[in-house]
Amino acid sequence: MWESLDQSLSDLKAYEELIGEASDEDLLQEAAQRFDDLKKRVDDIEFRQMLSGPHDKNDAIFSINAGAGGTESCDWAEILLRMYRRWAERHGYQVEILDFTHGDQAGFRSVTMTISGNYVYGYLRAEIGVHRLVRISPFDANKRRHTSFASVFVMPDIEDEIEIEVKDADLRVDTFRSSGAGGQHVNKTDSAVRLTHLPTNIVVACQSDRSQHRNRAMAMKLLKAKLYELEMEKKQEEQKKIEGTKKEIAWGSQIRSYVLHPYQMVKDHRTQYEVGNAASVLDGDLDAFIRAYLLNR
Repeated sequence: MWESLDQSLSDLKAYEELIGEASDEDLLQEAAQRFDDLKKRVDDIEFRQMLSGPHDKNDAIFSINAGAGGTESCDWAEILLRMYRRWAERHGYQVEILDFTHGDQAGFRSVTMTISGNYVYGYLRAEIGVHRLVRISPFDANKRRHTSFASVFVMPDIEDEIEIEVKDADLRVDTFRSSGAGGQHVNKTDSAVRLTHLPTNIVVACQSDRSQHRNRAMAMKLLKAKLYELEMEKKQEEQKKIEGTKKEIAWGSQIRSYVLHPYQMVKDHRTQYEVGNAASVLDGDLDAFIRAYLLNR
């Protein structure tokens, strides 16, 4: 990669010499295009350097939790879920919903999923924190403005990189019926699996598949990721860089605000980067925010 850039720079210098000897508009335009291409490649490499953490290449285990605001926040959690799924689609990443809890009237209280692809964790660690929505509530008959909160938490999928031993004697395994869509078979059989790790009291669940065996395997993957996180937390302060800072899901702790009324704006409070097209952001156009965060770090 470096040799290719160096060769392109040498080519540009040759163009510079030719242009200095004879004024040629076509040659000048071609040189300008090559300069723009080279600058873009250098920028891309600079950005790739931001994804040089030990787990940045990994898949991500991604969770969204509704915060203060009741039904409003559950609906906001579902909007965020759609936003991140759309972002993943844009990049060709695979998304699998592992576990969820519906809100009482709308949306989700919580959702856990995996997002798979190159550098997913490296990108999505920029999203860890509290996200705030300001809008006219669709659930308020008086059409008043409401503020809702939801938190995003991301862990690297590290199952294939480390050895985490989980003894059968340390596990309690419960099966239950899936509460989501998937056909009559899913809803009528106890295919969903919940694992409780007795020494740590960590609880994970998976209800994404009709097969109890596959749900158990995915739940074990989640459990190992959480045990890894716990172990690293004990051993080194650096773990904070992996798990992010968990804050109260309420006022004063948000990393980003999405304002839909009385004006439209999405602003990241860590980098001060903002855009006026909130609809585009909620449709998955997040790359500029992720880039600003990573370069800011």
